[in-house]
Amino acid sequence: MESEAKLHEIKKPIMVLGTSSGAGKSLTVTAICRILKNLGEEPIPFKGQNMSNNAWVDYEGGEMAYSQALQAFACGINPSAEMNPILLKPQGNSISEVIHLGKSIGITTAKNYYQDLFIPGWEVIKKSLKSIYKKQPNCRLIIEGAGSPVEMNLIHRDLTNLRVAKYLNANCILVTDIERGGVFAQIIGTLELMKPEEKKLIKGIIINRFRGDLSLFEEGKKWIENKTKIPVIGIIPWLNDSFPPEDSLDLIEKKSRFSNPEIKVGIIKLPSISNFSDFDPLENEESILIEWIRESQNLRKYDFIILPGSKQTIKDQIFLENSGLSQDIREYSNSNGNIVGICGGLQMLGTTLEDPYSKEGPKIYSEQKTKGIGLLPLKTTFLEKKLTRQINSESLWPCQTKINGFEIHNGQTKLDKTQSSLKIKPIFKDLDLGWYKENNGGGTIAGIYIHGIFENDSWRNRYINLIRKSKNLPLLNKKSISYKKKRECIINNLANEFDKHLNLKSLLS
Repeated sequence: MESEAKLHEIKKPIMVLGTSSGAGKSLTVTAICRILKNLGEEPIPFKGQNMSNNAWVDYEGGEMAYSQALQAFACGINPSAEMNPILLKPQGNSISEVIHLGKSIGITTAKNYYQDLFIPGWEVIKKSLKSIYKKQPNCRLIIEGAGSPVEMNLIHRDLTNLRVAKYLNANCILVTDIERGGVFAQIIGTLELMKPEEKKLIKGIIINRFRGDLSLFEEGKKWIENKTKIPVIGIIPWLNDSFPPEDSLDLIEKKSRFSNPEIKVGIIKLPSISNFSDFDPLENEESILIEWIRESQNLRKYDFIILPGSKQTIKDQIFLENSGLSQDIREYSNSNGNIVGICGGLQMLGTTLEDPYSKEGPKIYSEQKTKGIGLLPLKTTFLEKKLTRQINSESLWPCQTKINGFEIHNGQTKLDKTQSSLKIKPIFKDLDLGWYKENNGGGTIAGIYIHGIFENDSWRNRYINLIRKSKNLPLLNKKSISYKKKRECIINNLANEFDKHLNLKSLLS
């Protein structure tokens, strides 16, 4: 936007704010994006600043939050880092990696971030908005806020809520989660803390996750509208969605939707878990039950276990060792168990981890080698420059098929020449993307650098069939519905449910 006047020439953006974190902003934006696409509009998702370790890599190699990528899919367009110009990837102790327009600009503390990167951050947000409108002048931005817009200790340096709303003069929706309780206080308290010119931007209220008979809230709806003079434009029922959560803490609450699973999968709940959307395709397999493993235990009840990605691989490997889970995983492998490590999980399955440039945090990591679990003869060195790219390759195991996905990692992994590597084999034609080893008595250990590997239907089905064959279960039908079609179906169902209970008409003018 080169001038304020031009803001009035664009289609009115819609912004979704929340009374709190977890109120349902991400899914609301996803639903609205698909609803507007179905109406023939050109919606584009936008979130000025997101804090998440659940990332996606766009087709230019830029990092962005997975939630904005999912919203782009709902719009029927390719994700772009411009849709999420600032991504903060937390590393604990109030330290985060800062991504601007898809590229890492370094690590900072929360205090230094607000002091040093607030103004540059706002410039990055404006630059992204200008670029989006230049490329698609007829688009309608569907903007997601972050947390609450009225955190009074942070409001003067909040980049992604009311500052964006005022800059674009957006029509704003306030979403609140009735499941949490205190819905009236959430709404009134949030509005009372806004300045008059900010409150004027709120054009509608959504009550989210309502259980039971919607007619029972009619009196509540009237009270809210009389008190606030803002219409309640939607009361959304509780939906059994199967999207990945924004926050890794929410993973603990995620329950399987299928009551008669044939295969049980255990995923290690690492303290610094990242890219947990990798497992969404498994969540949608009716034959699979997923359980999250947080403490030492006998793992033999699982048909396969997964070591997921990590934002701090060395720290998480030390956690595995100290908690006893490393030994549990070794014993599981010795019992012919099946293991898949993805990205950081791959690195942990190796023999050693080295951090000469202190990319993993404390300097002590760079002064000594950290032992891995030791199930694959691989050593990893964390380099200064991060590798982020889309992948188009071909797998060699468990079947030959085309593979798509993406990479995000600092670590470079090579065969450990001090170990016997006779049994280890490449998984892909691109030899540095993954390796596997078959145990003598059965079971396999696989380490893979590709995020989104389970989205590849042929690969996923063949791997699951290896497990099913070992259990003497009938093999999966090759004509089973693809995950991407399932994702489209989920987005459509989400949009249809919202459309039944949501009146957007007044916000489109």
